Amino acid sequence: MVEAYPNLQPVLTRPINWDLIRQQYDQMVKYATALRLGTAETEAILKRFTRNNLKHPTYQALGELGKALKTIFLCDYLHSEELRQEIHGGLNVVENWNSANSFIFYGKGGEISTNRLEDQELSVLSLHLLENCLVYINTLMLQNILSNPKWFNLMTAEDFRAITPLVYTHINPYGTFKLNMSERLPLEEGVIA
Repeated sequence: MVEAYPNLQPVLTRPINWDLIRQQYDQMVKYATALRLGTAETEAILKRFTRNNLKHPTYQALGELGKALKTIFLCDYLHSEELRQEIHGGLNVVENWNSANSFIFYGKGGEISTNRLEDQELSVLSLHLLENCLVYINTLMLQNILSNPKWFNLMTAEDFRAITPLVYTHINPYGTFKLNMSERLPLEEGVIA
C-alpha cells in the first residue's frame, strides 16, 4: 500500500510485521500479565530479551506492536485538532512548571551540585516546599481578586482557562526575607493597592 500514499513516502519505511505479532501473541500476553501481577521484575524480563543481541522473537514482536500503536496515535493526532490542542496545552503546563522551577531553584545554575544523596534529597524537598508556598500564596491572591464581582464579571471563558497559580514575575528571589509566624500576610492590602 506504500504506493497509495505518495505524500507519505519520506516517513514510510517498511510495513508492520503482523505475522510476528500473531506468532508471539501468547508470549507477549504472558510477559505483560507477569508485569501487571508483579510476579516478574521488568529488569529480569529485559535481561532475558537482551541476552542474545536483541534477537528474541517476543522482544521483536513487542517492538512491532509498539510501532503499530505509535502509528495509530500519530493518525489520531493528525486527524484530531482537539487532541493536538490538549497535548500542547499539557506541554505548556509542564514547560511553565519547569520555568518556575528554574526560577525558584536558581542557585548553582539550577542544578543539584552534589553527589551526596542526603544533600540531593534536601535540595529537592526544599524546592518542593518553595513550589508549594508559591502556588499557595498565588492561589490566595487569585481568590482575593476574583472574589470581587467587578473583576470576576470581566473574566471570559478564555481567561478562566488561562488562570494558573504558577506565576512568579512578582517574586524577588534575592535579598533577605523576615518571616514572622505570628503575623498573617497582608494579602488583602496588596490586592486593594
